[in-house]
Amino acid sequence: MPDPSSLTEPFAPQTAPEALEDLRARLRATRWPDAPEDAGWSLGTDVDYLRELVAYWADGFDWSAQEAALAQLPHFRMRLGGLGIHYVHVRAAAPSGPVLPLVLSHGWPDSFWRYTKVIPLLTDPGAHGADPADAFDVVVPDIPGYGYSDRPAGPPLDSIAVAGLFAELMGALGYARFGAAGGDIGSHVSRYLALDHPDRVVAVHRTDAGLPIFTGDPAELTPEERAWFEDVAAWGASEGAYAAMHRTKPQTAAFGLTDSPAGLAAWIVEKLRGWSDCGGDVERRFTKDEILTNVTLYWFTGTIGSSMRMYSANAAIPPAQLARRVEVPSGFSIFAGDVVRPPRAWLERTANAVRVTEPASGGHFAPFEEPELYAQELREFFRPYRSAATH
Repeated sequence: MPDPSSLTEPFAPQTAPEALEDLRARLRATRWPDAPEDAGWSLGTDVDYLRELVAYWADGFDWSAQEAALAQLPHFRMRLGGLGIHYVHVRAAAPSGPVLPLVLSHGWPDSFWRYTKVIPLLTDPGAHGADPADAFDVVVPDIPGYGYSDRPAGPPLDSIAVAGLFAELMGALGYARFGAAGGDIGSHVSRYLALDHPDRVVAVHRTDAGLPIFTGDPAELTPEERAWFEDVAAWGASEGAYAAMHRTKPQTAAFGLTDSPAGLAAWIVEKLRGWSDCGGDVERRFTKDEILTNVTLYWFTGTIGSSMRMYSANAAIPPAQLARRVEVPSGFSIFAGDVVRPPRAWLERTANAVRVTEPASGGHFAPFEEPELYAQELREFFRPYRSAATH
């Protein structure tokens, strides 16, 4: 394995004061759309809520304090595949047994931000009322085109290519074998880590199974699977316009979302509300500061366009790749408030599902919504595979 010190360099996010002033000026100059009376969230982001959020963003939100808090984590960048890859790397604190390296892959619309609450629970479980023997070395990379990683100058990378980069990253950090976990696009990345690197990935944990692809005889599907396919189709018809835009014309949307911070916030906050277990009140799960930290990361890194373009790349993945079955031991935590929740029969059809749980609270952003519960899910699932990473 290469010496990681020769490949990596510490990274300290720091926003220039003039960039922050430009953001505030743009927020104060927002040109607001009209909306039908009492439309609320029925047609997309609620105008009244967004006005309140933008006013706070302009004159109350302390980005410098949030940036400093994020900087308390150990950030690094490493050049892989011609791209600078940003990652957070925290080693286990005072481990009392074998330490399992774990790479956590995020999704859209977020970044390493998704895992900021859960990192200390995984690396130092003893300090949080759990068994110190369950400590992990945690690596949380930003997918290229997200967060502080470079944006690909050429064609966007698909989940297969990203999995290859993350496997290379883990090797460069000295981890010959490791666990992988993720949700949303990060679930796809984790899946391809297990598919393409089964000799290195000891086990894989996911919070979803992606959208279903099945090319066989529908009669082979169980009634639960067929019902799920119908639910997914209905969800796509009512909620999937964003994904169709991302897959087909992401660059068109990128102009407005890169130029208007209010537009960017509208695009993201609607998903935080719609996909989380919040009962329609987004601030039941995310404070204004937490919402705006995520959105501001997108704003200052200029990554909304590059993040959306990954949908286009993933849409071009050949069906044969999508149909591959994961044979690496797989765990699934299907949180009650998530969208398009697959039945166990589908999980067992598509993966070597050795553990499937259905936590009663939490949604699509489970590591952020329910960090303690998510951390416990990972500890319990990976516990039997710890020693495998040391051999």
